[in-house]
Amino acid sequence: MTAPLLDRELFFGDPEIVGADLSPDGRYIAFLKPLDGVRNVWVKRTSEPFDSARPITRDTKRPIPGFFWTRDAKYVLFVQDQAGDENYNVFAVDPSAPEPVARNLTDMQGVRVFLYAVPKRHPDILYAGLNDRDKAWHDLYRFRISTGERTLMRQNTGRVSSWIFDNDGELRLAVRSAENGDTEILRVDADAFTKIYSCNVFEECSFVHFHKDGRRAYFTTNRGEGDLTRLVLLDAQTGAEEFVESDPEGRVDIGGAVFSEPTDELLGTVYDDDKPRRYWKDAGMEADYAFLRSKLPGREISRKSHTSDERVWLVSAWSDVEPGESWLFDRDTKELTFQYRVRERLPREALAAMEVVRYKSSDGLEIPAYLTLPVGLDPVKLPTVIVPHGGPWVRDEWGYDTIAQFLANRGYAVLQANYRGSTGFGKFFLDASNGEWGRKMQDDLTWGVKHLVERGIADPARVGIFGGSYGGYAVLAGVAFTPDVYAAGVSIVGPSNLLTLLESIPAYWEAGRIMMYRRMADPRAPEGRTLLEQESPLFSAERIRTPLMVVQGANDPRVNRAESEQIVIALRDRGFPVEYVLADDEGHGFARPVNNMALMMAAEKFLAKHLGGRFQEGGTPEAEARLAELVVDPATVVLTPKVDAASVGVPQVAAALTAGTWRYKATIALGGQEIGLTLTVEIRDGGDVWEVTESIDSPMVQSVDRATLAKPGLVVLKRSLKQGDEVSEPELAGQNVFGDGPGSWFVLGCLPLAAGYTTVYRTWDLQQQRVKPMQLGISRDESGSFKVEVRPADGSAGQMTLWIDAARRLPLKVLSVLAELGGATMTAELAE
Repeated sequence: MTAPLLDRELFFGDPEIVGADLSPDGRYIAFLKPLDGVRNVWVKRTSEPFDSARPITRDTKRPIPGFFWTRDAKYVLFVQDQAGDENYNVFAVDPSAPEPVARNLTDMQGVRVFLYAVPKRHPDILYAGLNDRDKAWHDLYRFRISTGERTLMRQNTGRVSSWIFDNDGELRLAVRSAENGDTEILRVDADAFTKIYSCNVFEECSFVHFHKDGRRAYFTTNRGEGDLTRLVLLDAQTGAEEFVESDPEGRVDIGGAVFSEPTDELLGTVYDDDKPRRYWKDAGMEADYAFLRSKLPGREISRKSHTSDERVWLVSAWSDVEPGESWLFDRDTKELTFQYRVRERLPREALAAMEVVRYKSSDGLEIPAYLTLPVGLDPVKLPTVIVPHGGPWVRDEWGYDTIAQFLANRGYAVLQANYRGSTGFGKFFLDASNGEWGRKMQDDLTWGVKHLVERGIADPARVGIFGGSYGGYAVLAGVAFTPDVYAAGVSIVGPSNLLTLLESIPAYWEAGRIMMYRRMADPRAPEGRTLLEQESPLFSAERIRTPLMVVQGANDPRVNRAESEQIVIALRDRGFPVEYVLADDEGHGFARPVNNMALMMAAEKFLAKHLGGRFQEGGTPEAEARLAELVVDPATVVLTPKVDAASVGVPQVAAALTAGTWRYKATIALGGQEIGLTLTVEIRDGGDVWEVTESIDSPMVQSVDRATLAKPGLVVLKRSLKQGDEVSEPELAGQNVFGDGPGSWFVLGCLPLAAGYTTVYRTWDLQQQRVKPMQLGISRDESGSFKVEVRPADGSAGQMTLWIDAARRLPLKVLSVLAELGGATMTAELAE
């Protein structure tokens, strides 16, 4: 019998309860649950029912992605960004407080925090990296969780990508990304580093856990001639390697290792094959897992959290047709207590099994894949959707998959291929993808379609492709390079131009930049640029004749908004229909459930129109209203022409600055919240230079920004920005930076003020630590003031509108969209 058409909210709405975590003392369970429609952290006593829990966070806009307990169970820690910009801060909240309030421990703007360690011997300490000084590399800090005290431990001037602490919380090792892309393992001495081990750009050597003896550390590596990644022990002084284990069946890389928290003993290893395989080293663990599998048959068992003594576990039982059941397990009494089911209202009997399949690609390489067929339909000439995973250097795994289940419920056969380049299948399989974006990697998907057609499962006239990130690129490549294969495509945050993709990757990806160049192509070399251009769907857009939906998050720091908009424009300009969905409050993928439901409402209708599957008409009022906001008319999309910063000079000013002090009342708005502040600009005549100070004061923001400007050209010579205890002093000598930093509004007022005037000038991007060209245009508004509009000339996000008094050249009002704050808007007006 055909499965009933399930409401999409059952798949994409916020789960009732998810992500439970048992406190180390066993007294509490924390979990994620919606509060006023936004996913927040809740806490209850372990013995209490879930409906007695209380929220300990109150985010009103963006779902909290995850959290964890401190080792002493005093605090819950979580990370959060702004509207998908991936600049994460770390927050701490005391769940025992009468009115819990989340404290921002790192409290930085435009900075991405990396977490390194929360040592069990020092439960009030957090080691984390901040890239406030250098956007590409993170300095190492120690945070005291209880007070927020921050101490700089190591300034990162040596391309260190990670810091490694032993089981006592002592800094022992560091990982360095060499200039040639190699990974180097360094011993950290008092005042120096010593290289003890390394692997090349195509190999892996990754830290796992320190051995209980404190002298050696477990690593996974595939260095050398072998194919599969293995578990080894490295001497932390010398780097001497001891083999521990590789896959007993010789099929896949090691997927993980399980250690005892009290003793640091190796308890077991995990291999992600068609389904996960475990090998236990500890008889007690093996017996308990066997007991749990006997009580919860047909499901995989994962230990999600446990008490510090490991006597009580919180486990998840899951499968391809079970999103997850949570159980509390007492190892001493063998008592197993049910807690909750993820997506409780989703009927399990309507879900479809995930089948393992294998087929040969164009060159004979065997491709492992998963096939999900709709329940109750004969698998004959079905409409089919290919769903390539993102990455691309990750893999699909067996288990419950929301997209696969949703599409299968709509009547589609769903193929998820682990194309070459997917990780976990050995070094040779991974290396087979080098230089093959849009080529053999795409063949691996095309030959998957052929496999399903040859088996009679897929109707060749009704095959679609749906994916995000690299999967979105594969959608664009599929419809551009193999236009006869697909009848519909949905590209979500997919890059269309590999050259601009590599030019715009975030600064904090610097450690992996050379790896990307070596695995894709090096844009610095002529032959590399030629290959990247050939592999970019944008340059074959004229071949596209497949109906296409393009989806983008406006604040995506990885795949810039321009990647989607340039393909939309290319199709629009040749008169080819294309649908465009843009979320102003999302980044690399959608996090807010209402956005996901709106997206899937549009996507399932689009696929049904072109492939003939089932779809649900309409949706909740919230989702329908949100979809109306997300859909963009392609006719209105304008891509700012990109300008090479090196070709930009300094515009000629028509007037000098005026010394004085001005105050502005300003408001920063984001996600329905507003922050009021006072902004003061002081301009002082320093003889040969202008000295400008801009200070911001509010209950949440205090900063002082100082600059020295040249006379007469107003080029920025020096700048020093202090936010809290942090000081940033970019190297601006010789950069010809103009109209940037403190007093920039007044500098722009010194330009030739005339309607129709345009210019391009150079600013300094504090996040990317590089020159950023800006495009400026002037018009006259109805009040007689000059309206100055500024936007990035490199295609990145952000814009500013400035109103200047014509007679006094005085900035009266400013409206800015702050890309570095996730699309927040700032309005400032002169307080005269």
